[in-house]
Amino acid sequence: MKMFKISIIGIFVVQLLLSSCTDDLNTEPRDEKRNIDQLIDLDPNLSGLVSKVYGTLALSGASGPGSTDTPGDDAGESPFLRGIINMQDFTADAMKNRWGDNGLDPLTITSGWDENNKFMRYMYNRIYYTVPQANIVIDQMSVFNISNSKQIVAEMKFLRALSYFYLIDCFGKGPILTEADLGLKEGKAESTRKEIFHFVEKDLLEIEDVIPQFIGYGRTNKAAVRMLLAKLYLNAEVYIGTNVLPAPSPNAGKSTYELAGKYSKLIIDEGGFKLADNFQSLFSGDNDVTDAKNEIIYALIAEPLTSQSYGNTTYLINGSLNAATMTLSDYGATEGWGGHRATKAWYGLFGSSPQELAESNDDRGRLFWSNYLSPDPAKRHSFEMNDFKKWTDGYPSIKFRNTNFINPTATILTAFSGTDFPLYRLADAYLMYAESVLRGGGGDAGLALQYVNAVRTRSNATAINGGQLTLDFILDERARELNFEGHRRTDLIRFGKFTGGSYLWPWKGGVKDGTSIPEHYNLFPIPLKARQANPKLTQNPGYN
Repeated sequence: MKMFKISIIGIFVVQLLLSSCTDDLNTEPRDEKRNIDQLIDLDPNLSGLVSKVYGTLALSGASGPGSTDTPGDDAGESPFLRGIINMQDFTADAMKNRWGDNGLDPLTITSGWDENNKFMRYMYNRIYYTVPQANIVIDQMSVFNISNSKQIVAEMKFLRALSYFYLIDCFGKGPILTEADLGLKEGKAESTRKEIFHFVEKDLLEIEDVIPQFIGYGRTNKAAVRMLLAKLYLNAEVYIGTNVLPAPSPNAGKSTYELAGKYSKLIIDEGGFKLADNFQSLFSGDNDVTDAKNEIIYALIAEPLTSQSYGNTTYLINGSLNAATMTLSDYGATEGWGGHRATKAWYGLFGSSPQELAESNDDRGRLFWSNYLSPDPAKRHSFEMNDFKKWTDGYPSIKFRNTNFINPTATILTAFSGTDFPLYRLADAYLMYAESVLRGGGGDAGLALQYVNAVRTRSNATAINGGQLTLDFILDERARELNFEGHRRTDLIRFGKFTGGSYLWPWKGGVKDGTSIPEHYNLFPIPLKARQANPKLTQNPGYN
């Protein structure tokens, strides 16, 4: 049983309190204070309301997998984590999806993006659903005498900042809504990417010393706040056009790469985390109780019985399985949706042929389903993705699975995943520190090499020497370590390899071997429905 899940205490009142906040997701957050007295009576510490806001990142709604907190959006397709994977991994080089689904193909082939794409709209809506929910809790903490109110406010500000981080990264602009905007009756003017960047930075810096080192599994902590700061600073040159912080940042004049390195190092030195002994344990059904828990800084909880969702790791696991060529029970699943496959841009980093991949010493390189030696040709997967719509073109990733790591035979087969999603983990902090050093942020080059080799040797990959530690190597190592975890598009943009033609991958631009895509694809279009709801919003350049 997970240690932190959607509380059923006061859940009816929670639903009453929050449900109408989505009438106009993007522009008209409602003041829903009328039921808070009832909630306090039932739930004195607001555990139900707090867990509800956490749950917005992985669940579609509080009433099961068919419910949705964002009316008009498909309950199965629209959860936040599913959006992160769609926007970050399927748009990039490593993963492709074959379903089509009225808008998924343009993401998969990075072509034909427009303001009507429903998956882009789902992501935008989820951002502007989570933000008002956090604002409601923050507002109530100033009204009611809750013993741990400062901590709860800090937690909500982290979840709000995390949502705005995805707004900065994916869409670049939008209204900044705070608790002061509850009850606003008209659309609020949009803020620029730079303004949202500074708003998020300010909030995170203010709560860094308020958030405890540890609250509970599945809840934020000081290291998670620092992780988000490190990511904000590491990508600052993309977000605000400079690697030296301008005013009004409290760190004005400082190098963003120096700060990214600083916060990565604080996580490493003070967070109390350590690398799991085995890479696969991080993505197995018992990752909340094995030593994987010691590496995971912040996880999105998956519960297969009490809080089911088609949008948490169920999407990653079931979407990567297909009974036509695989045995579903080997991965703890009863359903295989036959959609996601990796491309050679990912597994090719471990070997240039099916045989080389199968013989790789790197544990991470063996987490692909090829079946290339099967006597049945219909069950063999091809190394080349000649047709991204064909299931056997490309290798499914079996990185995530629902089986237990410690005792796989004791796994209970379920249609929904119980594997938690490690949104932030220590290995990422190691790699971010190394990248910050390489980008001129100061720090210790020898320590950077040590951290990278710790990540590699954990998976039995060969250690590298200082001469091999380059930015290009870091980009590839991030792929080997972190692909399918919601980081890849951001990484490619930061390295200048997402748009244009300097780096091609299978089906980039809708062409088998890849082709150049326009620079404005570094941002997604602002959804049409959002602009119709709030005429103060403007479209991103290139999509008019």
